[in-house]
Amino acid sequence: MNRLMRQVVLFLGILTLAPWAGALEPPVAKRLPKVDTIHGDERIDDYYWLRQKEDPEVIAYLEAENEYARAMMAPTEPLQEALYQEMVGRIKETDDSVPYRFGDYFYYSRTEEGKQYRIYCRKQGTLEAPETITLDLNKLAEGQVFIGLDAYEVSDNGRLLAHSIDSTGFREYLLRVKDLETGRLLPDRIEKVASVAWAADDRTLFYTTIDEAKRPYRLYRHTLGESEDELIYEEADERFALYVGRTRSQRYLLLLAGSHTTTEYRYLPADQPRGAWMLLSARHPGREYYVEHHGPLFYLRVNDTGRNFRLVSVSVDDTRAENWVEIIPHSNDVMLEGVDFFAHHYALYERRDGLPQITVTDLRSGISQRVEFPEAAYDVRPSQNYEWNTQKLRYRYQSQVTPPSIYDFDMKTGSSTLLKRRPVLGYDPKNYRSERYYATAADGARIPISLVYRPDVVPRRPAPLYMNGYGSYGWPYPVEFTSSQVSLLDRGVIVAIAHIRGGGEMGKRWHDQGRMMSKMNTFTDFIAAAEYLIDQGITTSNRLAIEGWSAGGLLTGAVSNMRPDLFKAVILHFPFVDVLNTMLDDSLPLTVGEYEEWGNPNIAEEYRYMKRYCPYTNIQAQDYPATLVRTSINDSQVMYWEPVKYVAKRRRLKTDDNPLLLVINMGAGHDGASGRYDYLRETAGDFAFVLWQLGVAE
Repeated sequence: MNRLMRQVVLFLGILTLAPWAGALEPPVAKRLPKVDTIHGDERIDDYYWLRQKEDPEVIAYLEAENEYARAMMAPTEPLQEALYQEMVGRIKETDDSVPYRFGDYFYYSRTEEGKQYRIYCRKQGTLEAPETITLDLNKLAEGQVFIGLDAYEVSDNGRLLAHSIDSTGFREYLLRVKDLETGRLLPDRIEKVASVAWAADDRTLFYTTIDEAKRPYRLYRHTLGESEDELIYEEADERFALYVGRTRSQRYLLLLAGSHTTTEYRYLPADQPRGAWMLLSARHPGREYYVEHHGPLFYLRVNDTGRNFRLVSVSVDDTRAENWVEIIPHSNDVMLEGVDFFAHHYALYERRDGLPQITVTDLRSGISQRVEFPEAAYDVRPSQNYEWNTQKLRYRYQSQVTPPSIYDFDMKTGSSTLLKRRPVLGYDPKNYRSERYYATAADGARIPISLVYRPDVVPRRPAPLYMNGYGSYGWPYPVEFTSSQVSLLDRGVIVAIAHIRGGGEMGKRWHDQGRMMSKMNTFTDFIAAAEYLIDQGITTSNRLAIEGWSAGGLLTGAVSNMRPDLFKAVILHFPFVDVLNTMLDDSLPLTVGEYEEWGNPNIAEEYRYMKRYCPYTNIQAQDYPATLVRTSINDSQVMYWEPVKYVAKRRRLKTDDNPLLLVINMGAGHDGASGRYDYLRETAGDFAFVLWQLGVAE
């Protein structure tokens, strides 16, 4: 009797296993129907019982799924090992980040060969000074299967480091304070911290904490050494979350209360930690604004006159909306994504035609300069700009061909200087080519598709193709470089990104056209992109694999139901596939706040619309592509049971013989393994599955 069957028998028949006949058969979860009725619609969930995380029967089922996946993937183990060694071989295992200056110190992080995690360091005054290690995640990870760093905030005088650590993957962070001069931890311990900021007195911390649904909802003031913290503000509206921080000028503390569609700020002079927080501008439904500071003015990026935002200024002494002065007007064609202020300049981060741009303006002369980028498709974003009185703007640039690169832009001369490009050993960008195409959706919308491939390995098409997508929350899918994907490119696989609606590639309207009662556009856009690539002869349906993470897993789960004939293989990472059941349970993390992205199923019309695309609800008796599903037992964003239930139901109903594999990381959270080597192991498994299914020989 094999190990899987022994495990099944041990747990008294919780699983049934088909007769062993020379081929491994998958575990089949028992059915315990749970019946609910809403809006006159009876819903039957046969696998609700899999939510019981502490039940040994549930753990047995998860372990059985892992055993089955391992057995099914066993023939690919040599390929997995080859892929893993290639991926490790491309990274410079011992390496430093580009130092940035904050106060009297230069801060950076580094990695060491054989160690899973980063080591955070600093040097005082000059880069030739002796190194001080501020935080070694490898030491913190000893005895843990997971470690995650969130807050890393140094006090104004440079002596104290407030940092928060998650040791389970469930995103519940413990805040500690370290004395960087002595290397000792202070006795202060605060649990379930979401955000933190120092006041200017070097002894007062403001922090937010989460409720049972993981919503940051309370702001506290903590004085080092004191046991009682003062509750400053509590957010009662469950759609809103709280985040505390400092302006780049360091002059003000800011408290953001934000939902998916509305924001509100309070502010406090950083040198008056015992003062009263002041409301900047009261919330208005549908109005978002974001705050920066310079001199006597606050600057607000606000969408009150159009969805793509404008920039206004207002006196810090009287912030009423009637006093707002427009600096940059709203544009239907350009999305204003962000703004940074410096002592003598400000930088606008914009998006035009799906691509990010940076424009720098001199506050004294009013002269503006645009940062130039060399490629037709790329990703760029601000890097660590902690210095206030500087004429250098630091940014991070990359493309599907160019590895991540750190530049300093001289805001006086208009020139960019490359500081560092991430080393990718054995990689020559001249061997690869990126292209951009546009598919046409049913309503005429043009859907950008970014491609990268190796021309000498793909001399002619159709070729195997691996396409990713997301399409939610207004998040633009970055056109970025991934060194691990070189292993696919070098084997003749084209890698693509479909920039579908629901994301933010074309501004807020792109988001609006793929959310709430327009969410179906996200899925039909992705289908249109796949059909276009096939129609153009770039690939074929039996050579096309797709992948999606989280809300991108919702995407790939939905299109697998709608058009399973289009895809040969599908990978779903931590997928949001049980949309209706999750959104009907307001005790779960994120649910109420997500009403403004997906809809509220307690409203009959919105329920019916969501039911049309919910992947779990719409599984049916049909052939499906080969599928690999990954999740983690401690996922706090998409609970592990969503993908587990999805696999159980689909396995029962599917009419094909294609593999359906479920892999559960029993010691991680929403992003999978936290160690860099462990993460590459998971990626190697994914790529081996794709190559196996696409028939790409070694």
